[in-house]
Amino acid sequence: MARQKAGLSQRELADNAGLTQQSISAYETGRKDPTLSTLKRLLAAAGFDMRIHLEPIDNHDAVLEAFMKSLDGDQRAALERERQERVAAAKLRRSRGH
Repeated sequence: MARQKAGLSQRELADNAGLTQQSISAYETGRKDPTLSTLKRLLAAAGFDMRIHLEPIDNHDAVLEAFMKSLDGDQRAALERERQERVAAAKLRRSRGH
Protein backbone atom coordinates (compact mmCIF):
# COMPACT_ATOMS: atom_id res chain seq x y z
CA MET A 1 0.00 0.00 0.00
CA ALA A 2 2.80 2.43 0.86
CA ARG A 3 4.58 1.67 -2.41
CA GLN A 4 1.43 2.27 -4.43
CA LYS A 5 0.57 5.47 -2.53
CA ALA A 6 4.09 6.72 -3.23
CA GLY A 7 3.71 5.89 -6.93
CA LEU A 8 6.77 3.66 -6.90
CA SER A 9 7.42 0.50 -8.83
CA GLN A 10 8.67 -2.53 -6.94
CA ARG A 11 12.12 -1.92 -8.46
CA GLU A 12 12.17 1.74 -7.32
CA LEU A 13 11.14 0.83 -3.78
CA ALA A 14 13.70 -1.96 -3.69
CA ASP A 15 16.46 0.40 -4.84
CA ASN A 16 15.42 3.06 -2.30
CA ALA A 17 15.38 0.50 0.54
CA GLY A 18 18.50 -1.43 -0.51
CA LEU A 19 16.58 -4.62 -1.22
CA THR A 20 15.82 -6.72 -4.28
CA GLN A 21 12.68 -6.41 -6.37
CA GLN A 22 12.10 -10.11 -5.69
CA SER A 23 11.97 -9.39 -1.94
CA ILE A 24 9.39 -6.65 -2.46
CA SER A 25 7.30 -9.02 -4.56
CA ALA A 26 7.54 -11.74 -1.92
CA TYR A 27 6.43 -9.30 0.81
CA GLU A 28 3.52 -8.00 -1.25
CA THR A 29 2.24 -11.46 -2.13
CA GLY A 30 2.63 -12.79 1.40
CA ARG A 31 5.27 -15.37 0.52
CA LYS A 32 7.59 -13.69 3.03
CA ASP A 33 7.07 -11.46 6.05
CA PRO A 34 9.52 -8.61 6.62
CA THR A 35 11.06 -8.09 10.03
CA LEU A 36 9.89 -4.99 11.87
CA SER A 37 13.15 -3.19 11.06
CA THR A 38 12.83 -4.10 7.36
CA LEU A 39 9.22 -2.92 7.32
CA LYS A 40 10.28 0.41 8.83
CA ARG A 41 13.03 0.71 6.20
CA LEU A 42 10.56 -0.05 3.39
CA LEU A 43 8.09 2.51 4.66
CA ALA A 44 10.79 5.16 4.98
CA ALA A 45 11.96 4.38 1.44
CA ALA A 46 8.40 5.08 0.26
CA GLY A 47 8.23 8.31 2.29
CA PHE A 48 6.14 7.03 5.16
CA ASP A 49 6.58 6.51 8.89
CA MET A 50 5.08 3.73 10.95
CA ARG A 51 3.47 4.39 14.28
CA ILE A 52 2.31 1.58 16.49
CA HIS A 53 -0.21 1.99 19.28
CA LEU A 54 -2.16 -0.41 21.42
CA GLU A 55 -5.86 -1.00 20.85
CA PRO A 56 -8.26 -3.35 22.61
CA ILE A 57 -8.88 -6.54 20.68
CA ASP A 58 -11.87 -6.31 18.38
CA ASN A 59 -13.26 -9.84 18.21
CA HIS A 60 -16.39 -8.83 16.30
CA ASP A 61 -15.49 -10.96 13.29
CA ALA A 62 -14.83 -14.07 15.38
CA VAL A 63 -18.08 -13.63 17.31
CA LEU A 64 -20.03 -13.12 14.09
CA GLU A 65 -18.42 -16.17 12.50
CA ALA A 66 -19.26 -18.32 15.53
CA PHE A 67 -22.85 -17.06 15.46
CA MET A 68 -23.21 -17.83 11.76
CA LYS A 69 -21.83 -21.34 12.28
CA SER A 70 -24.42 -21.91 14.99
CA LEU A 71 -27.25 -21.36 12.51
CA ASP A 72 -28.64 -23.99 10.20
CA GLY A 73 -28.65 -23.49 6.44
CA ASP A 74 -32.19 -22.11 6.29
CA GLN A 75 -31.45 -19.55 9.00
CA ARG A 76 -28.26 -18.42 7.23
CA ALA A 77 -30.15 -18.15 3.92
CA ALA A 78 -32.89 -16.07 5.55
CA LEU A 79 -30.32 -13.69 7.04
CA GLU A 80 -28.60 -13.36 3.67
CA ARG A 81 -31.94 -12.56 1.97
CA GLU A 82 -32.64 -9.90 4.59
CA ARG A 83 -29.17 -8.42 4.06
CA GLN A 84 -29.69 -8.30 0.30
CA GLU A 85 -33.06 -6.60 0.78
CA ARG A 86 -31.48 -3.96 3.03
CA VAL A 87 -28.75 -3.32 0.46
CA ALA A 88 -31.32 -3.01 -2.34
CA ALA A 89 -33.45 -0.63 -0.25
CA ALA A 90 -30.42 1.53 0.56
CA LYS A 91 -29.45 1.71 -3.12
CA LEU A 92 -32.98 2.72 -4.01
CA ARG A 93 -32.98 5.46 -1.36
CA ARG A 94 -29.65 6.79 -2.67
CA SER A 95 -30.88 6.78 -6.25
CA ARG A 96 -33.90 8.81 -5.17
CA GLY A 97 -31.69 11.28 -3.33
CA HIS A 98 -32.81 10.38 0.21
